[in-house]
Amino acid sequence: MLPELARLRHALHRIPELGLHLPRTQALVLEALDELGLEVTTGESLSSVVAVLRGARPGPAVLLRGDMDALPVTEDTGEPFTSEHPGHMHACGHDMHVAGLVGAARLLAARRDEIAGSVVLMFQPGEEGDGGAEYMIREGVLDAAGERVVAAYGVHVSGGLLPYGVVAGRAGTAMAAPDDVTVTVHGAGGHGSAPHRAADPVPVAAEIVLALQAMVTRRFDVFDPVVVTVGSIHSGTANNVIPSTATLEITVRTFSQETWTAAPERLREVCEHVAAAHGMTATVEYRRGYPVTVNDAHELGRTARLTRTLFGDDAWLEMPHPLAGGEDFSYVLREVPGAFVFVSAILPGEDPATAPYNHSPQARFEDAALARSAALLAGLALDRLAEG
Repeated sequence: MLPELARLRHALHRIPELGLHLPRTQALVLEALDELGLEVTTGESLSSVVAVLRGARPGPAVLLRGDMDALPVTEDTGEPFTSEHPGHMHACGHDMHVAGLVGAARLLAARRDEIAGSVVLMFQPGEEGDGGAEYMIREGVLDAAGERVVAAYGVHVSGGLLPYGVVAGRAGTAMAAPDDVTVTVHGAGGHGSAPHRAADPVPVAAEIVLALQAMVTRRFDVFDPVVVTVGSIHSGTANNVIPSTATLEITVRTFSQETWTAAPERLREVCEHVAAAHGMTATVEYRRGYPVTVNDAHELGRTARLTRTLFGDDAWLEMPHPLAGGEDFSYVLREVPGAFVFVSAILPGEDPATAPYNHSPQARFEDAALARSAALLAGLALDRLAEG
């Protein structure tokens, strides 16, 4: 089955689409599922595909997810199936996720007589910042089989960090909650030669950058960390003009509900009070991103056991720490227990420490990893449904 899945992956890779509306991607998914005898529906507000596989006997339902959208990246891999859409690329491996989930569907369809229950296949647009999982939950994906799913599983390929074929995960927090913040310091412009006649927001913005770094080590528990990165500072037009405003663009990453709840007010206090100390004001626009991705301990244990059974003891790696990236499968895991793990798809022979990682224009993924993703997802569905 692997060559056929690789061909599907290559076809998807050539036509990357962004956001919530992926008509060409959706069409390829529908074609790939056409002969499996599934109950297929498409989304109303986005180009999603939901397919329900009914087992031969009644039982509970589980969910398997694959995200479908690409990134606004210009590909620089030299692959023979390089993106045909300039400025768009499957740099995060979502083409691998789609093909892997199709593979799991085929494995499960061939074993329909063994299944007591149903499997919901969730093909999701809009993971890269658009929150497609939340849209699909509102449209009923968790109840697509006629009852609420009892567990949910997802995998994400990794282009670096891990040796080829390794599956990695951890119980509890697996990924962070990523929030976006814009801080605008309001001063009063003037001539660069006479700063005392103006209210210069630039040094205040610089103080805020440093104060935020002190905040994360002095206002939060070191064992429940917060990451604050100021990725952009913009102010002014010339070296002899004091500007009226300075703007900072910030990302905040938290790893627990407690710090996620506390972070906005503490960040706002720092920014406003530093500005006030200089006779200025600061406005803080705090935009929530995805929630923390939390793996159920029992379902993570099931994933570890099945990984070792399918691929050998050395194939499983317990992650010592969460990743600071965000993931909208977190919305699903807030509703039902489940597990979200990483499958290394690094090219054989590449050094995990130096290989281009996900989101890089040079990111490449090994087709053979599709077999692991497909087998693991199908195995998780079969194992959970066997419990009844």
